[in-house]
Amino acid sequence: MEVICLEEEAFYKLFDRVTAYIDQKYQEDSWIWVDGTEAMKLLNIASKTTLQKLRDEGKIRFSQPQPRVILYDKNSINEYLNTNARETF
Repeated sequence: MEVICLEEEAFYKLFDRVTAYIDQKYQEDSWIWVDGTEAMKLLNIASKTTLQKLRDEGKIRFSQPQPRVILYDKNSINEYLNTNARETF
Protein backbone atom coordinates (compact mmCIF):
# COMPACT_ATOMS: atom_id res chain seq x y z
CA MET A 1 0.00 0.00 0.00
CA GLU A 2 1.23 3.48 -0.87
CA VAL A 3 0.64 6.45 1.42
CA ILE A 4 0.53 9.97 0.01
CA CYS A 5 1.10 12.88 2.35
CA LEU A 6 -0.04 16.39 1.54
CA GLU A 7 0.35 19.66 3.32
CA GLU A 8 -2.90 21.01 4.71
CA GLU A 9 -3.07 23.88 2.22
CA ALA A 10 -2.42 21.57 -0.74
CA PHE A 11 -5.09 19.16 0.53
CA TYR A 12 -7.73 21.89 0.71
CA LYS A 13 -6.82 23.22 -2.74
CA LEU A 14 -7.17 19.72 -4.16
CA PHE A 15 -10.45 19.24 -2.32
CA ASP A 16 -11.82 22.54 -3.70
CA ARG A 17 -10.85 21.57 -7.25
CA VAL A 18 -12.50 18.16 -6.94
CA THR A 19 -15.74 19.59 -5.53
CA ALA A 20 -15.82 22.29 -8.24
CA TYR A 21 -15.34 19.63 -10.92
CA ILE A 22 -18.12 17.47 -9.49
CA ASP A 23 -20.47 20.47 -9.23
CA GLN A 24 -19.79 21.41 -12.85
CA LYS A 25 -20.37 17.86 -14.08
CA TYR A 26 -23.55 17.53 -12.03
CA GLN A 27 -24.98 20.76 -13.43
CA GLU A 28 -24.11 19.89 -17.03
CA ASP A 29 -25.14 16.26 -17.20
CA SER A 30 -27.54 15.57 -14.40
CA TRP A 31 -30.89 16.69 -15.68
CA ILE A 32 -31.75 17.79 -19.19
CA TRP A 33 -35.45 18.17 -18.44
CA VAL A 34 -36.88 21.44 -17.11
CA ASP A 35 -40.38 22.48 -16.13
CA GLY A 36 -42.47 25.07 -17.97
CA THR A 37 -41.31 27.98 -15.82
CA GLU A 38 -37.64 27.26 -16.49
CA ALA A 39 -38.33 26.64 -20.19
CA MET A 40 -40.04 30.04 -20.43
CA LYS A 41 -37.01 31.66 -18.76
CA LEU A 42 -34.63 29.97 -21.20
CA LEU A 43 -36.76 31.08 -24.16
CA ASN A 44 -37.31 34.55 -22.69
CA ILE A 45 -41.08 34.32 -23.11
CA ALA A 46 -43.80 35.22 -20.61
CA SER A 47 -46.76 33.36 -22.07
CA LYS A 48 -47.69 29.74 -21.41
CA THR A 49 -49.65 29.90 -24.67
CA THR A 50 -46.47 30.62 -26.63
CA LEU A 51 -44.76 27.71 -24.90
CA GLN A 52 -47.67 25.44 -25.80
CA LYS A 53 -47.56 26.66 -29.40
CA LEU A 54 -43.85 25.78 -29.66
CA ARG A 55 -44.63 22.37 -28.20
CA ASP A 56 -47.64 21.77 -30.48
CA GLU A 57 -45.71 22.76 -33.60
CA GLY A 58 -42.91 20.35 -32.69
CA LYS A 59 -40.30 23.08 -32.37
CA ILE A 60 -39.17 21.99 -28.91
CA ARG A 61 -39.05 18.50 -27.51
CA PHE A 62 -41.10 17.64 -24.43
CA SER A 63 -42.07 14.74 -22.22
CA GLN A 64 -45.30 14.20 -20.33
CA PRO A 65 -44.59 11.58 -17.64
CA GLN A 66 -47.92 12.26 -15.90
CA PRO A 67 -51.17 13.86 -17.07
CA ARG A 68 -50.47 17.32 -15.64
CA VAL A 69 -46.67 17.26 -15.76
CA ILE A 70 -44.88 18.50 -18.87
CA LEU A 71 -41.10 18.69 -18.99
CA TYR A 72 -39.01 20.31 -21.73
CA ASP A 73 -35.65 19.22 -23.12
CA LYS A 74 -33.00 21.92 -22.55
CA ASN A 75 -31.01 20.69 -25.55
CA SER A 76 -33.97 21.12 -27.91
CA ILE A 77 -34.59 24.61 -26.51
CA ASN A 78 -30.95 25.51 -27.25
CA GLU A 79 -31.24 24.02 -30.74
CA TYR A 80 -34.39 26.06 -31.37
CA LEU A 81 -32.66 29.24 -30.25
CA ASN A 82 -29.58 28.49 -32.38
CA THR A 83 -31.77 27.73 -35.41
CA ASN A 84 -33.44 31.12 -35.10
CA ALA A 85 -30.28 33.07 -34.33
CA ARG A 86 -29.36 35.82 -36.76
CA GLU A 87 -25.80 36.70 -37.64
CA THR A 88 -24.70 40.27 -37.09
CA PHE A 89 -23.60 42.45 -39.99
